[in-house]
Amino acid sequence: MLFSSISFLYFFLPLTLFLYFFVPQKGKNLVLLFMSVLFYAWGEPVYVLLMLAQIAVSFGLTGLMERYRGQRAAGIFYILSVLFPFLALFYFKYIAFFTDILFQVHIKTPALPIGISFYTFQIASYCIDVYHQRVPRQKNLITYAAYVTLFPQLVAGPIVRYREIEKTLTDGIDFSDIHMNFEKGIVRFVTGLGKKVLIANVLGAFVSEVAALGTRTVELSWAYAIAIALQIYFDFSGYSDMAIGLGELFGFQFPENFRHPFIAKSVREFWRRWHITLGAWFRDYVYIPMGGNRVGALRWMFNILVVWLFTGLWHGAGWNFIVWGLLFAVLLVIEKGVRSICRKRIDSGHYVTDIVKHIYVAVVIIISFLIFHNDSLMDALSDIAALVNRGNRIAFDGATLQVCAYLLRNRMGILLIGLFGATPAPLWIWKRLKTSLEKHRFGDVTVHLLQAVFAVGILVLCTAYLIDGSFNPFLYFRF
Repeated sequence: MLFSSISFLYFFLPLTLFLYFFVPQKGKNLVLLFMSVLFYAWGEPVYVLLMLAQIAVSFGLTGLMERYRGQRAAGIFYILSVLFPFLALFYFKYIAFFTDILFQVHIKTPALPIGISFYTFQIASYCIDVYHQRVPRQKNLITYAAYVTLFPQLVAGPIVRYREIEKTLTDGIDFSDIHMNFEKGIVRFVTGLGKKVLIANVLGAFVSEVAALGTRTVELSWAYAIAIALQIYFDFSGYSDMAIGLGELFGFQFPENFRHPFIAKSVREFWRRWHITLGAWFRDYVYIPMGGNRVGALRWMFNILVVWLFTGLWHGAGWNFIVWGLLFAVLLVIEKGVRSICRKRIDSGHYVTDIVKHIYVAVVIIISFLIFHNDSLMDALSDIAALVNRGNRIAFDGATLQVCAYLLRNRMGILLIGLFGATPAPLWIWKRLKTSLEKHRFGDVTVHLLQAVFAVGILVLCTAYLIDGSFNPFLYFRF
C-alpha cells in the first residue's frame, strides 16, 4: 500500500486514526501493531511472516543477552541477534548477485520483501544499543513489535532508532500539544504528498518519455539528467515528509531525513543533507566502530571506502550501485585532501567561490544519479556521454529533433518548479509571510486558515491526479 493511494488516504488512515485515539492508552501500541501488520500484508501477505519472525527472534535473543549479561554467552546471543536479520537481507537482496560474481552461477533472484532494508537496520540498531546498554531492553513484545512494524516509516524510512521513539511507545502519547502536533502533522503529510504526486510523478513521466525516445539532443539529455535527480529527491523526500507527518499525527517525533541537499557546496555537505538517517546509521554503527577519522590517513581512507561500499550496496545489488557508492568515497577523500592543502584559500573564497562550489556539486550529483538510475553501467555511460554530445544517445534525424524540442518545451514548467522547490526558498517565503501575518490582530487565525486551505487544496489536487492517472511508482520500494 502506498501513502499516495486512494485506499490509504480515504480508508486506511482515517480508520487507523479513529481506532488509535478511541482505545485507551494501554491499547494504542496494539492498534499500531495490528494496523501496521495489515498495512504491510496489504502488499506483502507472505513476507509479513518473515518480518514477524525476525521480530520474535531478535526479541528472544536480546532477552537471552540480558539474562547472561557479563558472560560469554551474552556476546554470542548479541552476534546472533545482529547476524540473523542481515542474513535474511543478504539472501533476498544479494544472493543472486554474489552467486553470479563468485561462482558464475545464475540463480533466480528472490522477490525482495518491501522495506527489508529499512526494518533490518532498525532491528540491528536496537540489538546493538541494548547490548551496549545505550537503551533499556523492551520487555513487552507488543511494544517492541510496534516499534519495528510502525507503518509510517516501515517501508521507506526514515530509519528510526528505538531511543528516538521509546518515550512515546512506553509512556504513551502526550495530549498537551496534540492539537498543534496534529495540525503540523497534517500539513507535513500533505506537503510530502504534493511533492510525491504533483512533482515526482510528473517528473517521472517525463523521464519515461525521454527514455522511450532512445536518442535525444544535448539539451534534452541535460533536462533528462536533472529530471532524474529531482524525481528521486521529491519521491524520497516526499515520502519522508509523509512519514514524519504521520508520526506527528500519532504522537511520534521522527528524525529529519532531508535538508535541501541541492544547495550543498561540497559532497560532504550534500550527504549531511541527503538521507540523513542512513548516513547517521552508517556513521554510528560502522564508521565510528572502525575508528572513524581518529586513525591514520590510509586507515581512514579504508574506512571511508568500506562505508561507501556498504552504502552503495544498501541501495541495491548491482555494479551501478557499487560504483555509485565508491564514487562518493573517492570524492570525499579528494575533498578532504583539497581542504587540508588549501584550507585558507578555500575558506577565504579568493580562489574558489560559492558559485563554483555549487556548480561542482550539481554536476557531480547529476552524473551520480545517472549511474544510480540506470540498471547497467553501459546505459549510465551512454547517458553521461550524451551530456557532452557524444555516444549513441545523440539524435540527428529531423523528426526526432522536433520531438525532443517539443518534450523540452512541454516539460520545462515542471523542471523549473522542481528546481525552485528543491531550494529553501518556498519555506523561507512561508516563514516570512507567517511572521508578517502574526503581527496583526487576527494573524494567528489567518495563518491557521491559510494552512487549512493549503492542505485541502493539495489533497484535492492529488486526489484528482490519482483518480485520473496511473503513473504512481515509489522508487525506494526497490531498495
